[in-house]
Amino acid sequence: MLINIDDSVLVIVDIQEKLFNVVLDKDRLLKNVIKLIRVCKLLNIPIIITEQYPKGMGQTVREIREELGDLYKPIEKTTFSCFGNRDFEKKLSEVGRRNVLLTGIELHICVYQTAVDALSRGYRPVVIYDATSSRLRLDYELCLHRLLKNGVDVSTTDMTIFELVRDASHPRFRDILKIVKE
Repeated sequence: MLINIDDSVLVIVDIQEKLFNVVLDKDRLLKNVIKLIRVCKLLNIPIIITEQYPKGMGQTVREIREELGDLYKPIEKTTFSCFGNRDFEKKLSEVGRRNVLLTGIELHICVYQTAVDALSRGYRPVVIYDATSSRLRLDYELCLHRLLKNGVDVSTTDMTIFELVRDASHPRFRDILKIVKE
């Protein structure tokens, strides 16, 4: 089943200052999340952002905050799964989208638990693998197998973007192509 524009929401999970500095391939993660934010803004896809205990972990990294601009309205949480937070569940319900495009850190903890919980609640979670990270490579790689075993869709940034657009005749295709090539 392809991802579609009208039923998708981007969720950015806990890409915060203290943890961001110690995860694998942080430059790749940041680049891909920013691409996804730009594309979602062009396509009017809602964006939800969470922060895990910001008093201890800091805010979302500056580059993402700046890219989000007025959309930067983080939901603070202490639970690993975003679904353990009522504000998150309420916001997700309000946007009324079933395809939950998941990015963030750490993949094997907060992103994984959110994906599995989303699936159990009737959502379609899609983990955008190259827009996630973990501190340890073993955790990052093993989590991919667990996601797939549990029936969670896994994609990449480019796969997701081109599924959303679907056609080179899309009115925003040229703008989106510029973002993809960055």
